[in-house]
Amino acid sequence: MVLTARGVDVLACAADGREAVDAVRRHRPDVALMDIRMPVLDGIAATAELTASGAPTRVLVLTTYDLDTYVYRALQAGAAGFLLKATPPDRLVAGIETVAAGEALLAPSLTRRLIEDHVRRPAPVEGVPPELDGLTEREREVFGLIARGLSNDDIARQLVVSEATVKTHVNRLLAKLGHRSRVQLVVLAYEIGVVRPGEAVRGS
Repeated sequence: MVLTARGVDVLACAADGREAVDAVRRHRPDVALMDIRMPVLDGIAATAELTASGAPTRVLVLTTYDLDTYVYRALQAGAAGFLLKATPPDRLVAGIETVAAGEALLAPSLTRRLIEDHVRRPAPVEGVPPELDGLTEREREVFGLIARGLSNDDIARQLVVSEATVKTHVNRLLAKLGHRSRVQLVVLAYEIGVVRPGEAVRGS
């Protein structure tokens, strides 16, 4: 793939997953485009290795396959986003910028299927889910707003705080909940019933 856009520099290319991991460690890019199916080390394993190492690079998974199992495995591995290779170049560049800015990103078709899956789940339970017991009230509030898809800027305006304060809350949420990306927080929010499509977040 040839990627040329203002403000986007391609630092390295890799022929397999192991080369990709080595290239990321060597060049430390803001975003790594990771294919799912690669020789030596597949994209999901490479993503998991990078996130486990604490590398600051955010991984945007790019694949031909839109199977749900790949989506879940990629998100569990710590990917910050997931796009299909059929994504138009301008939207791909926009996706890279979104992920580089610290936001989560899923291809629209994948988002729709994930939401439809969660719609079939039981209704949310009342009270604070046990998974969130260690969070402060404000952190739970920020968690719920992230689950609704709000950006840091949106959250800052709604809570009347600075964007830097929101970023601090997000970083604490990731640390306390043991996740590496916002998109993992969104998946967790739906899994534990904090929010469902079309409903207001509890406590908001």
